[in-house]
Amino acid sequence: VTTGLVDEVLAANQAYAGEFDKGHMPMPPGRQFAVVTCMDARIETGGALGLEEGDAHVIRNAGGLVSDDALRSLVISHTLLGTQEAIVIGHSDCGMLTFTNDVIHSKIDEGCGGDASEIDFLPFPDVDEAVRASVKRVEESPLLPGSFGATGFVYEVGTGTLREVT
Repeated sequence: VTTGLVDEVLAANQAYAGEFDKGHMPMPPGRQFAVVTCMDARIETGGALGLEEGDAHVIRNAGGLVSDDALRSLVISHTLLGTQEAIVIGHSDCGMLTFTNDVIHSKIDEGCGGDASEIDFLPFPDVDEAVRASVKRVEESPLLPGSFGATGFVYEVGTGTLREVT
């Protein structure tokens, strides 16, 4: 069973596939870097970072955090596909600033009756500090070589600009 939304997505894919000419691209990213950023729909990584298909790996999650899973992806990206650095991008007006674990646990319990009490949803009170912690996690990972670089930024959703976090 498909919904109107799924039908729209499938129609858009058919149009895209009809003009698709990039099936020849190699698996490793051409510019040898990876981006870890938030899933926020206001961040369009291609335009904001000047990326084309095949340029970089883009790893997205709530908050743009270098979580266990994002680190797993970075290790695969480097070890098997040759990336040499990561750019970690948080953003202004992030939804992760708006709740605590207690709040989301309660909402899940009320909404669907599920018990999420054992899940850390990784909310944070400060975007810059979250970016710093993620960069540090990359730099200190024993699964990545010391030569693997990491730089952090905050994307300003109101202006589209990046601000480096030092």
